[in-house]
Amino acid sequence: MADNELSVSSSIVVHAAPEVVFAVLADPREHPVIDGSGSVRQEINGPERLQLGSRFGMRMSKSVGYRVTNRVVEFEENRRIAWRNLLPAVWRYELVPERESATRVTETFDYSRMPLAARFGRTKLARDNHRSIEETLQRLKAHVEGAERS
Repeated sequence: MADNELSVSSSIVVHAAPEVVFAVLADPREHPVIDGSGSVRQEINGPERLQLGSRFGMRMSKSVGYRVTNRVVEFEENRRIAWRNLLPAVWRYELVPERESATRVTETFDYSRMPLAARFGRTKLARDNHRSIEETLQRLKAHVEGAERS
């Protein structure tokens, strides 16, 4: 766990090349498959492959259903992708090649730009985001490694 006052993050090693992992992250239709929060639903709209500036929407549910539109705000092919919605918080994935056919993936929820960010960091929502990140990374690993074996 690499949390600080204004973000929560976690990392995992996926036994696949960075381009294989990145292909999943850059395809918004894969997000319901890897989502560890349980809030992303199947209804996704937007491009099949994200790039800097892409907008994509999805149906969400966290006790109540809602829709959200995200915009890709950081993009480096096979290394980093990040997006945000109306909130100024950023969801970021960073990929670092580890060894032959392995990639360290770090997911971060960066809420440093949110109003009252320090207070948010002490809430149940920040702790829930950390648990969701860890579950997402486990699901990403299982999904990618399962596809690699197929």
